Amino acid sequence: MIYVSGVGTTVYQAKARSDYDKAFQAFLRVYPAYEKTAVLDELRRCEYGRLDDTGHIYLDYTGGGLHAASQVQRHLAFLNSHVLGNPHSQNPTSLAMTRRVEQVRHTILRYFNASPDEYIVIFTPNASGAIKLVGEAYPFAAGSRYLLTADNHNSVNGIREFAAARGAAVTYVPVVPPELQLDTGAVEQALAQATPGAPNLFAFPAQSNYSGVQHPLELVALAQAKGWDVLLDGAAFVPTNRLDLTACRPDFLSLSFYKIFGYPTGIGCLLARRPALAKLKRPWFAGGTIAFASVQTNRHRLAPDEVGFEDGTVNYLTIPAVKIGLDFINQVGLELIHKRVANLTGWLIETLLALQHSNGRSLVHLHGPKNMAQRGGTLAMNFYDPAGRPFDVYRLEQRANRARISLRTGCFCNPGANEIAHNLPAPALESYRQAEPAPTPASFYAYMQRHCGRTAAATRVSVGLVTNFADVYGFVTFVRRLLNKTAADL
Repeated sequence: MIYVSGVGTTVYQAKARSDYDKAFQAFLRVYPAYEKTAVLDELRRCEYGRLDDTGHIYLDYTGGGLHAASQVQRHLAFLNSHVLGNPHSQNPTSLAMTRRVEQVRHTILRYFNASPDEYIVIFTPNASGAIKLVGEAYPFAAGSRYLLTADNHNSVNGIREFAAARGAAVTYVPVVPPELQLDTGAVEQALAQATPGAPNLFAFPAQSNYSGVQHPLELVALAQAKGWDVLLDGAAFVPTNRLDLTACRPDFLSLSFYKIFGYPTGIGCLLARRPALAKLKRPWFAGGTIAFASVQTNRHRLAPDEVGFEDGTVNYLTIPAVKIGLDFINQVGLELIHKRVANLTGWLIETLLALQHSNGRSLVHLHGPKNMAQRGGTLAMNFYDPAGRPFDVYRLEQRANRARISLRTGCFCNPGANEIAHNLPAPALESYRQAEPAPTPASFYAYMQRHCGRTAAATRVSVGLVTNFADVYGFVTFVRRLLNKTAADL
């Protein structure tokens, strides 16, 4: 592939290749462990050849993973060789499908080293669907508490609506800029406020989808010891990190499978500890969720365990593809993926932070840790010109699009981390909410610039399963073109 877009002459191509080769050798001297992940290069060639065939740099793994060609082929072969019916019956095709669905549940439990005596797998459309199941059914009441970190996906923030409607207190624990890590003292102080004997729920992400910060998993056991049930959002963490549910035992774990291996979309799950699941009280029932329902008596009883939480018919023809995906990741090796992601992210951080305009001012401001301590392969950043003015993230994204680089801009459905990262004042946020009849990301960005002189969005890149050095080098080459340019030049 061409590592620098816009190459116009053979001489320029040769220089670009020479510059790349020198950079790669320098990278290997600092990160020699990268060479031990070379099997992923062959995997990319065989399974993800469409990336290099199209000259595309994909840096949005936190948004969604990429699927291997063989995953789709194996799933298609499975569908074309079996007769499978809706599992809500006892006929042969239904029973065959039920066995397949249960097999996938057991595969998921094994993948997370979770005992079937302790954990139950509930299929959902995605991680957000899993989180909503907890929020709508958790027994919030007057005197109970919902505690969450300011660094959370909006799906977790949304639970506050259920909590507040039932009279529970809602409290946020902030993260501290610029690293956007939790103040552990503040967390411990907040956890000490659990209401004895009342339902108390604490929610946080294992890894921030905004900054890549990995929050301490030790908080799970700490919170439980102080009287909290714990909802752990694992969506951004589990694609490149091992989560062992014998070592870390959240009451609820939410995830999306497409984040891990790309295909299929539309399938996630809630892993729930049996004692915690028993506390949930569903506000409604649906087809497939009940053991008994009567129109004449106006009564119903939910089915036990996962059945009572899987509304309607599960996506049964797609569920077998989850096992195919998990088998694929096990074959590749999650530890190998983790090692490559750590090496490439480490290099990206060091290289981006070293970029300076000719007047010595830094080009890049990184939100989150400036090294690989307590972080994953997600980087949120802003770019500033020699006068310290921010480059417009949306115009930057347009340029990236033309260079066939897939990245992401905005607040990434994580307003808390974004507000803290950019020090956005609450009065301005409320003023915007009331002033804009149809809020959009672009209008929010412009409003904050106009009314308080603050940038209000970031650029995010994330590396994953088959990212290689050429990808991150290509992104850095793209970013270098901003050196000594003014914000107006964009």
